[in-house]
Amino acid sequence: MHQSAKKVSRIDPRASDKNKRSAKHVYFFGGGKADGTAKMRDLLGGKGANLAEMAGLGLPVPPGFTITTEVCTYFYDHARKYPPTLRSNVEKNLRRVESILGAGFGDAKNPLLVSVRSGARSSMPGMMETILNVGLNDVTREGLIAKTQNPRFVYDAQRRLIQMYSDVVMEKAAGIEPADGKGIRQQLEHELEALKRSRSVKQDTELSADDLRGLIETYRKKVRDVLGKPFPEDPLEQLWGGVGAVFQSWNGKRAIEYRRIEKIPDEWGTAVNVQAMVFGNMGDTSATGVGFTRDPSTGRKVFYGEWLPNAQGEDVVAGIRTPLPINEAIKTEHTRHLPSLETAMPKAYRQLAQIQQKLERHYRDMLDIEFTIQEERLWMLQCRVGKRNGVAAVKMAVDMTNEKLISRKQAVLRVSPAALVQLLLPMLDPKAEQATSPIAKGLPAGPGGAYGRIALTADEAAKIAASASGEDAKVILVRNETSPEDVHGMHAAQAILTAKGGMTSHAALVARGWGKCCIVGCDALEIDVAAGTVKVADQKLKRGDWISLNGTEGKVYAGQLRLVEPDLARNREYRSLMGWADGMRRLRVRTNADTAEDARRALAFGAEGIGLFRTEHMFYGEGAEQPLQKLRRMIVAGSERERRAALDELFVDVKEDIRKTLEVMDGLPVTIRLLDPPLHEFVPKQDDKLAELAAELRIDLAALRKRAQALHETNPMMGHRGVRLGVSHPEITEMQVRAIFEASAELLKNRQKVEPEIMIPVVSTAAELAHQCGIIDRVYRAVLEKTGLKRIPHLVGTMIEVPRAALLADRIAEYAEFFSFGTNDLTQMTFGFSRDDTGSFLPTYLQQKVLPEDPFASLDESGVGELIRIAIERGRRTKPKLKIGICGEHGGDPRSVTFCHRVGLDYVSCSPFRVPIARLAAAHAALGQ
Repeated sequence: MHQSAKKVSRIDPRASDKNKRSAKHVYFFGGGKADGTAKMRDLLGGKGANLAEMAGLGLPVPPGFTITTEVCTYFYDHARKYPPTLRSNVEKNLRRVESILGAGFGDAKNPLLVSVRSGARSSMPGMMETILNVGLNDVTREGLIAKTQNPRFVYDAQRRLIQMYSDVVMEKAAGIEPADGKGIRQQLEHELEALKRSRSVKQDTELSADDLRGLIETYRKKVRDVLGKPFPEDPLEQLWGGVGAVFQSWNGKRAIEYRRIEKIPDEWGTAVNVQAMVFGNMGDTSATGVGFTRDPSTGRKVFYGEWLPNAQGEDVVAGIRTPLPINEAIKTEHTRHLPSLETAMPKAYRQLAQIQQKLERHYRDMLDIEFTIQEERLWMLQCRVGKRNGVAAVKMAVDMTNEKLISRKQAVLRVSPAALVQLLLPMLDPKAEQATSPIAKGLPAGPGGAYGRIALTADEAAKIAASASGEDAKVILVRNETSPEDVHGMHAAQAILTAKGGMTSHAALVARGWGKCCIVGCDALEIDVAAGTVKVADQKLKRGDWISLNGTEGKVYAGQLRLVEPDLARNREYRSLMGWADGMRRLRVRTNADTAEDARRALAFGAEGIGLFRTEHMFYGEGAEQPLQKLRRMIVAGSERERRAALDELFVDVKEDIRKTLEVMDGLPVTIRLLDPPLHEFVPKQDDKLAELAAELRIDLAALRKRAQALHETNPMMGHRGVRLGVSHPEITEMQVRAIFEASAELLKNRQKVEPEIMIPVVSTAAELAHQCGIIDRVYRAVLEKTGLKRIPHLVGTMIEVPRAALLADRIAEYAEFFSFGTNDLTQMTFGFSRDDTGSFLPTYLQQKVLPEDPFASLDESGVGELIRIAIERGRRTKPKLKIGICGEHGGDPRSVTFCHRVGLDYVSCSPFRVPIARLAAAHAALGQ
């Protein structure tokens, strides 16, 4: 079993003394009573807390008990030992379960069997371990056969126990790491498949009692041969082996990877739930299933779910058998011929439908429920707040508000800012879909569209995504079904496609939680991993071929289909929710935009201004050839006169670029950063490119090479850039400022509002800013005189991106009318990291927890954040109404937005795509989330 480098620490960091732990380690539930409640999820985990809540509501919950998360932390703190009183507490609660059910754990005539399951406070679907049918052996099975008169069911339960227990306890928890495909579970699966082939059957349920009895002996021999020891027959040994394995699975490789992705703290630990078994595999009057109180993919108010007759719960979520629709209302063209639980077992379905309604009203949220029907009797095994994609999250929040279940404040807080990303996901171009026929159809488990190259294993997907770049890094993971071991490849892939499984399979649940495009149950696929092929009807695709997925409709296409952006203007629920959020936040949200088109897109997303317009971006990309040539002529000029002549030519392009953006923003503030990069970035380095440039500019190649060498800098980030260019060459500042003022004047004369904000970058002293303010004021007066205007609205400020500027903010504020924190460079200079070079060490830092997270993705509050606090306090000491914002990439990170709210910034600025995320994050911050 993989171990984290860091031990799991206590849940409560204040409880450094071991005596401060809760004295109670085991909490009982069942028989209409419970020691715990839903509010105790930190101690009981989500599963244990909700089992207690359901039992307290009088719902049919099999009795059991929860071993707390504190025992997990004790387990890791004490070399995998338990608190001294735990065994006696477990035995005491086991007797309470026996008393309610009138059965005995290990009893030869009337045996009690239990399940052992994990349960962290935050849902981690499939990432930790579960063992069913614990307590079954050759002695107790005879009692169970006599009791049920159903030997086939009993043998099936015993072979499942051997398969799960040998995998979870005897292999993984023992630290055995088999070669790929050689794990004991896979080897036992091969024996099962071989038996089915020999009997010419396809389904497990078609095997006879004698077949399964013989399979048990085959399993036992295989376990002994592969793992070197026999499967344990002692029920108590099975129980404690299961408990320990569940605790160890908290630090399993897949659980650690999932926590990293979901940002779940390592120190939380997991609880263990021991619960009396009920059986959905006792014949045609038994079943198991998973349900959602609303559709988790669309948010539609309909009881949604899947079931399987004569099965155990793992069969539904594992995706091994494609499940059936729970009712008639959710049937699709793919499932309309299948029996629903509503028609097959109407009495049990009616009771289940009533319970799911009661639970939703009680929790006031969409719930994910698990149930088993044993010989027509319904049992509730779990309920939890259900995972949903972003589209569904927004619709549910707004609908539940309109239904008076929750308030508008609760609705806003219920949708995480990250979930909004899923509403902004691209989809396949409808025109391209109309012109192309799908090669296969499946169940639409995750919305949006995606395309990528076929990867047939999780390792393959992760490797390609990590090593390639651009389009070549896009992969679609294609599997028969996914398992928790595939989580790293699932996360790396653009989308997931499985041949088996239903809407509650592992692939569907995980993809839904991440908002990832996903299609499951696409049974037309014939996947041959060894051959590297995917066969669909008469078409054969190979590993590396391009495919496209429409996850909203479940359609698969060969080749690359174009993606288009969603139309948020037509999403009524989104507009309602964001309107409520905007009314609750204090922080304004601007965008970083370099073109008029960027500005239009950002306005559609709700931007309230531009927090960063980079003048140098007109020299990159489409249409940049002529402005770049003029800039280069200025750079290689041999005198100030030549430089000014080149700048006069460039002025026309700069003014037009700024005018277009100011016009689009129509009176909203636009912060225009003056030229920031060092000039050598605009001069090619290769000899052939230099020769071409010399010919274009009609200058001597040797002179150009000499000028390029003179511009070379050892550390450009700290070199001749930003304000230093403006001080060395005032004419560069003059040209840009004149372009801003004249563009503004033209718009003002056309009766259009403008609000430009001139930002001087890389300032580290007040004198630098004073120098530039003098130039700006002189140019401003000249433009007023030229245009005849009395006033052009504008502000002059600076970008705080050098630590010294933050420390001297009180002096700099004497000249600045606003501050904008450039947190990208401020982070680089504070850490001493070059962001472009962190790839060689930052992943190791994060893996070994030298740093808690990437400081370029989420703001480093203790270091960079402290500089920001200092700058705000000192700047406003000089100028109390100083406008302050942030324009680094952190402006779109929800946690960083919360920090910005807390320290009193006026606005954040981020890329257009992240504007809705920042708006919602700002509302969460204002509501104290």
